[in-house]
Parts: sequence; structure tokens; C-alpha cells
Amino acid sequence: MDFLQELNSTQQIAVTHTEGPALIIAGAGAGKTRVLTYRIAQLLSQGAPAYRILALTFTNKAAREMQKRIADLIGGEMAANLWMGTFHSIFAKILRMEAEQLGYTSSYTIYDTQDSRNLLKAIIKEMNLDDKVYKPNVVQGRISMAKNNLVTPAAYLQNARILEEDKAMKRPLTGEIYRRYQQRCKQSDTMDFDDLLLETNILFRDHPETLAKYQQKFSHILVDEYQDTNYSQYLIIRKLSEAHRNICVVGDDAQSIYSFRGARIENILNFRNDYPDYKLYKLEQNYRSTTTIVDAANCVIGKNQGQIPKHIFSKNEEGEKIKVLHALSDKEEGFQVTNELFRLAQTKQLDYSSFAILYRTNAQSRVLEEALRRRNIPYKIYGGQSFYQRKEVKDLLAYFRLTVNQNDEEAFKRIINYPRRGIGDSTVEKLQEIASAYHAGLWTVICNLERVGSQFNSGTLGKLQKFGTLIEQFKTLASEENAYDAAVAIARQSGIIDELKNDDTPEGISRKENIEELLNGIKEFCETAYKEGQNDRLPAFLEGVALLTDQDNEKEGDQDKVTLMTIHASKGLEFPVVFISGLEEELFPAQQSTQTAAGLEEERRLFYVALTRAEKQVILSYANTRYRNGQITYPRPSRFIEEIAAEYLDGYIPLRSAPSGFKLRNATPQASPQPRQPITIQRAKAVDIPPIDRTRLQPVDANRVVPDMIIYHPTFGAGKVIGIEGLGTQKKAKVAFAEGGIRVLLLKFAKIYTQAD
Repeated sequence: MDFLQELNSTQQIAVTHTEGPALIIAGAGAGKTRVLTYRIAQLLSQGAPAYRILALTFTNKAAREMQKRIADLIGGEMAANLWMGTFHSIFAKILRMEAEQLGYTSSYTIYDTQDSRNLLKAIIKEMNLDDKVYKPNVVQGRISMAKNNLVTPAAYLQNARILEEDKAMKRPLTGEIYRRYQQRCKQSDTMDFDDLLLETNILFRDHPETLAKYQQKFSHILVDEYQDTNYSQYLIIRKLSEAHRNICVVGDDAQSIYSFRGARIENILNFRNDYPDYKLYKLEQNYRSTTTIVDAANCVIGKNQGQIPKHIFSKNEEGEKIKVLHALSDKEEGFQVTNELFRLAQTKQLDYSSFAILYRTNAQSRVLEEALRRRNIPYKIYGGQSFYQRKEVKDLLAYFRLTVNQNDEEAFKRIINYPRRGIGDSTVEKLQEIASAYHAGLWTVICNLERVGSQFNSGTLGKLQKFGTLIEQFKTLASEENAYDAAVAIARQSGIIDELKNDDTPEGISRKENIEELLNGIKEFCETAYKEGQNDRLPAFLEGVALLTDQDNEKEGDQDKVTLMTIHASKGLEFPVVFISGLEEELFPAQQSTQTAAGLEEERRLFYVALTRAEKQVILSYANTRYRNGQITYPRPSRFIEEIAAEYLDGYIPLRSAPSGFKLRNATPQASPQPRQPITIQRAKAVDIPPIDRTRLQPVDANRVVPDMIIYHPTFGAGKVIGIEGLGTQKKAKVAFAEGGIRVLLLKFAKIYTQAD
């Protein structure tokens, strides 16, 4: 095929050998998605029916891009019937068709993270448990991990080790919360994200004839980002590939960074054990980054023991060395990063969208945001609140969900009194009591008000009946109209449009715009579905929204802004210039991750991912002092900087060869890193202060500050201590600065340095 000429020789081999198990190891920027796409195109060109090819990705965006590329290569008709999408979207589709075997209906709805958390909050409250001990997000994470390891509530409650762990964490009733949570989900005919994988495994385990049907259906299975699969995903893939064994997985063990989500690097490392007759293909040429960046990244990842050996190389230009910014404080680090970014934007004529600032934890963004705002540099936080998590959007979506699935109790509770219709909390509590007494759902109570209506006054009874009639009307509407026409009618008849129309505040106008944007999105969904001959009804739209990933929620073509994000969120993205901030021990690598060899290796892979996001230039930064948990800390530079060979660094002197232990390069002392601690200011007489070698400065503890000591302050410069007063937390130093006059510093807050001997 002509399109094969677009591949290099190694890629061609990986694409054309289409039979049997195959592991394609693709380094960062090596074109793994391209190879996966061309391999599918090759299968189709050889006559494999599209409906027998299953391709699994981790984002809908990746699936759409691949499908479009395949259509461009061999024609849209051949690509139209591919089973291509995320794990969750593909298995949600299978579960729709097989739902009755599991006790669900084909109209089941899907809870997002917030819906699940709301239900857990309600259960914790019903059980009279302390939500400061049984924190809903913590319990949610525990349940998610259990599901991803295929531990059902019954198995959880019978597992002595798990129960002991819960007791040790002072949450012994977590298993009971899990049991009730799952029971309520089933009663509501809903699944959460993790259920889509758990229930698929249960389906294939308990219904071998159904498993056999899908084993025969899919003659070829392809999996992207295989290193990110968890145990649940791994097992489904193993089961489905048993019949034909035409399984091709693509990934990079060096980019396995999601163990906290349940991802298991063992899945890719042990592929050869699962499929002894496998073929291994290594894509080692990086097309994205300069040779300096690639070689520096190799230095780091080479320290890991648990990996598949490979040598990533680049034929791009050598590029600039990696610059290291060294600040005295975290606040100064923000200013240095911002100043360097501004300088590069001006001197190299780069748009702000060419830059990304990466950090290990979300909390680090604050000082960076403050510095960017002071410079009037526009920025966006990647992975911020999703459009679909905004209140007014979730309110209307809840109407859609209840229209499709009347047993969806979280949707029911969200909208029964929105817009206000005089149904208060006490009425909802009474409904829940009745539902509990009859072991039924809230909608069942609404449908049987003639039997239980005596428990409500006539006014309340009328309002409940009116609400029930409204939802029934919406149900009929949704069965007859496409998603857009049904959505517009629901938005109007529910009263949401009128509710927002009366709010002329800036927030109200924004909410109206968001509802309009949601309806625009539904219109676009219907038009696309019509063109492609797909389902254009409301349930199909709702499923698409429920299965959006973080990257799918990001809007294309955002304004010219600097991108701020955690390194985890950056995976799969690329930028011309990347800043990696906070490179300090106990921050990056994270303290908790250095306790085990496996944890440290994952942190190293995370740094590798950060480096390889850059196309042209990388700037690293760290600080001598940083506020963490309200306390000032004195971290050492990260070991990861040390692991980069000196030849790839721009003038940085590694600690292992630096005589003093600190390298104060590129410091800009004009930024004050502490509160306004000077209490008095006097004009100083001439002070004799010897020259200070700033490359030999180190933090000084308050207890060590004594009269006649020569110190350095990031704002006031070099000075001499001329007096001490107070004790303990009230200890103050009177300092005569060569240029800043005489100042009294409260040592509890002051960040001062002294020259190492």
C-alpha cells in the first residue's frame, strides 16, 4: 500500500506483521499512535472486516483522531464500523446490549465522580458516621481501587487483610459503606465509571456463552497505552484475545505513571509471559525533541531497573542545553520562571501557548499564578473544572438523566426542587423514608402516591404529582424526538430557561451562556450522528458526556495562554518550551514515593515524561526554601537534576562536585519571599561588610544567629547582625544592611543565609 511509504523501516515491519501477539514498545515522540493507526489501516486494506476490529484507547480524542486518519488513508466507509473508543465507552456499549443478564436495563445511566461522592455522603450520613473520619473522597478511592482489582462488596467483607487495613485506618465500616453503595447503584439502575469494567468482567465470568460470542466477534484487538492498564482492563483483554490471539499492544514502560489509579506496569513488562509466541517491535526514534532533551531523558530513565531495554535517539537538531534556575524561595522561583518565560517569548518571538509550566502537585500553582498575574501574562490551568461539572450544566443534565432513567436517584434529588416548586428537604426525606420502608426507589414512590399519599398534605401531594407528570412527559418526548429537540423542550418546560433569564448579574449571564453552549453541543452531536448514521437520541448523547475524559474536556484552540498543569496531566501532550518547577527532594520525588524502590522508579518515570513533553527547550527550577503545610522547609535539590549528565546542563554545578552544597545561580533578590517582617527602619552608618560569595550561601537556623554574623537576605542583600533581642519564637535580629539600612527582623519568618566556611 502507498501509505506504508510514509513510515520508517521499523514502523513498516510493526505495521505489516498483523498476525499473532505483538508488543510495540514506542519511546516518547516515536509515533506510536501513527503505527497503531497504520496497522488498523493495513488490516482493513487486507480485507479484515471493520466490525471485527477492536481498538482500545484511553481518550475519546485519541480515538477520533485515529478514526479520522484511517478514513483519510483508506476511505471513510471502511473505517466507519470499527469498534474503536476508550475502554469505558466500548464496554458501556457491550453492557447496554447485555445489561439484562446482570440485572440492569439497557437504559442504565452512568454516575460521574461527583454523583458517586454525593451518594457516598448520603450513606455515611445515614449510618451516623463521622465524615471527618469517613471522608467521602477517601472512601470513594478505596472502593474504586477495590473495583479495579475485581473485589466485589461480598469479597471485600470476607477478606481479612482488607478488613484489617480498614481497622488500622480507623475506618472499619468501609466495607459496609461499599455494600450499601453498590446496592443503591443497582437499585437506581446506574453504574459508576469503575462498574463499567467490573461488570464487564462479571459478565464474561458468569456468562461464558456471552464471552465466547465476543471472542469470536473480534478477530483483531489493538490496545493503546498498554502500560496504563489496570488489572480489570488487563483481564478483559486477556479473555477477549484467547480465541484468535491476534492482540497488538502499544506502549512505553518508561511512561507508566498512573499506579495511584490502579495502573500496573507489570502488564507490559510481563506481556511475553502471557503470550510466549509474541513478537517485539521497538520504535526508538524520537521525532519530537532535540537530541539534547532526548539524551538527557535517557540519562535519567537509565537509572531504573524495571524496564524493557531500549535506546531512544533523535535525529533532530542538538538544541539548547537544559537551563537550571535556582531561587532562594518558592516565591522567588515563581518570579524567575515568569521572567525567563517572558524573556524567551520576546527574544524568540514565541506565542504564550508555546509554553507549559509543569509541577508535581496542584498546590504549587499558586505562586506561579501570582507571578504570572504580576507580569500580566495570560495563563490557563489545564484540568481545571470541566464544563460539564458547572452547576447549571449538571442541573440540566440531571433532567436529561431522569428523563432517560427514572430510577437515577442522584438526578432525582438534584432536580425535584429545582427550579423551586415548593418541595422542601423534609418532603424529600419523607420520600426516602417511604422508599426505604418499601425497599423501593424514589420514583416508585412517586408512581404510587395514591397508596402513600396520606403521609403528605394535599398541597405537597399535588406538587409531587405534577413533578411526576412532568418527567413522564419528558420521557415521551425523548422517545419521539432527537436529542436536541428534546433537550430544548426540557430546558424550557422544566423552568430552567426562565430561572436563568431573570438573573442579570455577570454570574447569571455566564450561566445562561453555559446552557446555550450545552444546547449548541447537543445540536452538533445530532448533526454529526445524522451524517454518520448513528443514534441521535438523548440516551446516546448522555453516554458520550458521561464517558468524557480529562483531555476530552479541554477545548481546542484556546486563546494564546501559558499552560499550567501537573506532570500527570501533561502525558500525551507536547510544547515547544517546558518549565519543570519545584525540583526538590521530598517534593519531586515525592517523600512518600522514596520509601520503596518501585515508588522511586515511578517518580523517575514521571520526570522522564515531563522532560519529553518538550520539543525545543527545557528549563528546570528549584528553591532553597519552600512553605509546605504552613511551615518553612529547607529542601535539597532533586536527585533527578543530578542524574542528568553535566554536558546537557547549562552551567549547573552538581551537588556531588560543589564544595558548598548550594549553587545560587540566576537568583533575583528583588522578590521578597516572606511577610513584611521589618519592624523598624533606620538609616545605617557605613557598615564594613566583606564580599559574599553567593555560590556558597546556605540557610541559617534562627538559633544560630549571633551578633557580628554576616548574613544575606533575599530582599535587603548583605548585612551585619548588630544586636539580638527576645527568645524562642519572638527572637529578633537587628541588622545593618549595606544598602537596606538598619532593620529588625523577626527570625521566625525571616529567610536569611550565611556563607559556608
